[in-house]
Amino acid sequence: MKKVKIGLFGFGTVGEGLYEVIKNSEGANAEIVKICVKTKNKKRSLPEDYFTCDSDDIFNNKEVNIIVELIDDAEESYKIVKRALLNKIPVVSGNKKMIAYNLPELIDLQEKYKTPFLYDASACGSIPVIRNLEEYYDNDLLLSVKGILNGSSNFILSKIFNENMSYDSALRLAQSLGFAESNPVFDVGGYDTLFKLVILTIHAFGIYVSPDDVLNIGINKLNNYDIRFAKEKGWRIKLLGEVIKKSKDDITLYVMPSLVGKNKYIYSVEDEFNGVVIKGSYYDKQFMFGKGAGGYPTGSAVLSDITATQYNYRYEYKKLHNFSKFNYTTSCEINIYFRYIEAEDIKLLNFINIEEKFWSKEYSYVVGTVKLCDLIKVKNEISKRDIFIATIQ
Repeated sequence: MKKVKIGLFGFGTVGEGLYEVIKNSEGANAEIVKICVKTKNKKRSLPEDYFTCDSDDIFNNKEVNIIVELIDDAEESYKIVKRALLNKIPVVSGNKKMIAYNLPELIDLQEKYKTPFLYDASACGSIPVIRNLEEYYDNDLLLSVKGILNGSSNFILSKIFNENMSYDSALRLAQSLGFAESNPVFDVGGYDTLFKLVILTIHAFGIYVSPDDVLNIGINKLNNYDIRFAKEKGWRIKLLGEVIKKSKDDITLYVMPSLVGKNKYIYSVEDEFNGVVIKGSYYDKQFMFGKGAGGYPTGSAVLSDITATQYNYRYEYKKLHNFSKFNYTTSCEINIYFRYIEAEDIKLLNFINIEEKFWSKEYSYVVGTVKLCDLIKVKNEISKRDIFIATIQ
């Protein structure tokens, strides 16, 4: 079998992890030929002649037979992937933001130029969720896909509930260990989970929904009142992405913190691990668990995509092409915990029913049912106020 010669963009945590995984995998039959980075003279673990700052040094290299893109910049990532497809060079990407915003166009390009574009590593690190949805759950029996899709936020929540840390202390620890960035909003604001959920949805139900149209609420407004409420109920808080079949023709999706009881699989998913629950009409629930981030786990997933191209594997998007189309609905009802500070905050939502309420001078909360579309209408206003919202599983 022809050896894979990789042109790599980016040599951060995942890029370096990929290099180490390839080096220590005897059957990989792959080699990194050239690496394009922003700054060439930075001290790195490989000799300087591996590196270039000019993308043409990769695209014009006759040795290179696959492009692997592992950079943070979504716009540059898009340019690299599109250029690879236009030049009929197989390409692997880990940039979930870029993929989530550009997937319809990239699907058209890979079909037009008959060139594989693989990105299993973008969704849940070492957990092969995308390929399983493509191959194993390629029928109309699927009911929902939900889970913890971001390791950084889960690490923070684990420290809060297992070690009684405050949110701020847990966040600082996550930052010191490299699980969260100095500006952590991508993780704790739920955006990372949102982009992954959009990607999973097109493979699960064959429908593309723009990230801009999906409700996304993170854990960044979590405080000690919310933590105490969850603990008194015997629950934990997890940041979940969920896509759910609501009827024969409709699906809905959203990203929100969730109050989870001990009877749920994801209750026990701790630290930087991810956990995904796939539910179907006849096979009930199946649970996938593993490390969702880090250089080696994600590098292993990238290598799996690279190896798959050797066998001419590509996503077929079976549900997108072969099944009746779903509609994205936001008219469904969800049960929520709504904690607020100012009295006028409760006026933002029209509760269909209220199961529990509490008021004090320091804070108040309501447990009840609202329409998802009503939450979406006020999500920008909610983000400006000291309000925490969580679904109740």
